[in-house]
Amino acid sequence: MKFDLIVIGSGMSGMTIANKCAAKGLKTAVTDSRPYGGTCALRGCDPKKILIGAAEIIDRANKMSNIGISGKVEINWNELMAYKNDFVTNMPPRVEKGYQKNDVTMFHGAASFDSPNSIKIGGDILESDKIVISTGAKARTLNIPGNDLCIDSSDFLNLDSLPNHVTFIGGGYISFEFAHLVARAGSKATILHKGERPLENFDEDMVDHLVKATEGLNIDLKLKSEVVAIEKTNNHLLVTAKSENSTQTIQTDMVVNAAGRVPELDGLNLEKANVEYGKKGIIVNEFLQSKSNSSVYAAGDCAATQGLNLTPVAVMEGHAVASNIIRGNSKKPDYTEMPSSLFTLPPLSAVGFTEKELKDKEISYHVNSGSAKDWYNAKRINESTYAYKVLLNDEGYILGAHLIGPHSEETINLFALAIKNKIKANSLKSFVYSYPSMASDVGSMV
Repeated sequence: MKFDLIVIGSGMSGMTIANKCAAKGLKTAVTDSRPYGGTCALRGCDPKKILIGAAEIIDRANKMSNIGISGKVEINWNELMAYKNDFVTNMPPRVEKGYQKNDVTMFHGAASFDSPNSIKIGGDILESDKIVISTGAKARTLNIPGNDLCIDSSDFLNLDSLPNHVTFIGGGYISFEFAHLVARAGSKATILHKGERPLENFDEDMVDHLVKATEGLNIDLKLKSEVVAIEKTNNHLLVTAKSENSTQTIQTDMVVNAAGRVPELDGLNLEKANVEYGKKGIIVNEFLQSKSNSSVYAAGDCAATQGLNLTPVAVMEGHAVASNIIRGNSKKPDYTEMPSSLFTLPPLSAVGFTEKELKDKEISYHVNSGSAKDWYNAKRINESTYAYKVLLNDEGYILGAHLIGPHSEETINLFALAIKNKIKANSLKSFVYSYPSMASDVGSMV
């Protein structure tokens, strides 16, 4: 079978590319070894946020307890999972309907390269002028005894019941978000991180606020603790963690491998297609085209780019790849602003440079920062964790913004907009905001 374009992977970047190119008349095929929709919609961001939405209710009720809210609010895990599963189950048919509308030929199976311009799916050989790899990322394998006793984030999002004690390996997004959920659902959570500080890509001061809030939930956060083995005993798991001067064993009911994610390139036979790749994924040029095989493009978490592993970045890269396939290489992805949020309670959000990055690059800057826990928007909901740090250059342009507090995942978008459109701090300060909204605090932050 011959096509103009084959897309391997049906996550957000692959979906964007396939539909956009097919709509422009290219004979397009797509394949995925899993149900269509990708990690975000089926195994990541979207189902996770549904569960965290329930935890938000618990958090708000707890903070308002005895100051207007009375009675115990609890999470019914089975009902919550049923609601989440309904969303997830309905997603693949919706994706397929979109493909049908654009006359995209659909395959369901793992793909591997048969030559630089062809792939094999089961017994079928598909040839194409262009091939896009958008297979996303997967959990990093732990090279320790007992690795097979762990579950990953996808497994966690499909638990029939929540055990009494969950231990998370790694101090990143997944561990903190799920630990905050577990704590609000009434179970005990432990986070083991081998580094000196968790969430290393976020601003250190904001992370310190989050660590304090995390420990306030009785989440056991252990830093400088490298997991070296996991074993099963009776009805529990024993996790052995090594620190600088000692070794400790933690008894737990479940272990979640959240020690990072790596590009999912296994089984693609990239060598057969002369496609170079490294630890960060497919090696591409500024147009997201393979440097070693001009017929191949890559986008999303499996591509070695400047982009953060975030859904909106994958979509943006998908649009760039589609444009370059349709019109020839002319569109470069724009990584100027990439707001990211950690959906703990309260959430931690960031966009632009951190102080460390500015110092490393020797860029001149000044800082507006402080605690906002005594501001009205924190007081009205009894939130004790609310802080900000805004980095500006000498001309008043925003270089970076870092927030922790209620709805910071929304407020950070205003800072991202300001960075992208070169809006000065004075303009943000003089803007007339809806009040009392969380966004109305931006003027005071800059």
